[in-house]
Amino acid sequence: MLIKRKSIEQAESSRRPSRKPKFAPVTLSEQDGVRYLHFGTEWVQGAMRIRKPDWPELEYAQQMMAWMLFIEQPQAIAQLGLGAATLTKACYRQFPEATVTAVELNPAVVAICNTMFKLPPEDERLQVLEMDAMDFVLDEANHGAFDVLQCDLYDATARGPVLDTPEFYQACNACLSEHGVMTVNLFGDHPSFNKNIKAMRFAFDHVICLPEVHEGNVVALCFRTKPDLDPARLAARAAQIVAATKLPAKSWVKGILNA
Repeated sequence: MLIKRKSIEQAESSRRPSRKPKFAPVTLSEQDGVRYLHFGTEWVQGAMRIRKPDWPELEYAQQMMAWMLFIEQPQAIAQLGLGAATLTKACYRQFPEATVTAVELNPAVVAICNTMFKLPPEDERLQVLEMDAMDFVLDEANHGAFDVLQCDLYDATARGPVLDTPEFYQACNACLSEHGVMTVNLFGDHPSFNKNIKAMRFAFDHVICLPEVHEGNVVALCFRTKPDLDPARLAARAAQIVAATKLPAKSWVKGILNA
């Protein structure tokens, strides 16, 4: 059977193109007892205090845990973008009843987290997947599977999240359980911010932004269903979190109520 070349080209162009990323080099720096992850630039992609490897050192990473105000005992947590494994380690240690899945496209990041950032070995609760986050959230096997998604997807240029479309955030929503929450790291003073917020509000019932930290980072909380924002309840829950983890949950409440 003969097939016209043009028809073949049309069929090929209609398929979703496979991503063949070219990764920037993974580099490290250390200062004052803190080890930093970079992708060959001055931009910090993650950090770990060497004497406290499971502590979220950076304030934005602490804010990425603000979903704890609404979900006390998660059963399944996913991290999109491994970074320095900060959130993966914190969730793995803090919630022993939960499964923790990290999704990372760059194999060098996974390797450096294993060797230099004390990522625990995989077991029945911890899974590290080397794959595209978009493919992960589009996989129907993951739909409805997670109570929490934590999204921190940046490349070496740090010009904004590498996945930022309404379709991506809709797929993230689909991966959440009924009252699931997603936290996303954004740059508040970058043109990508408004684009992401618009896409999130299209995909989620309710979106709240915490106050900016680190001269740019803004963490957004995306809720599948409208959250309980009762001040007394939030204050009581924040006190529990502070007592159990020393995370600055009271400041999260202040930011949420003032949003």
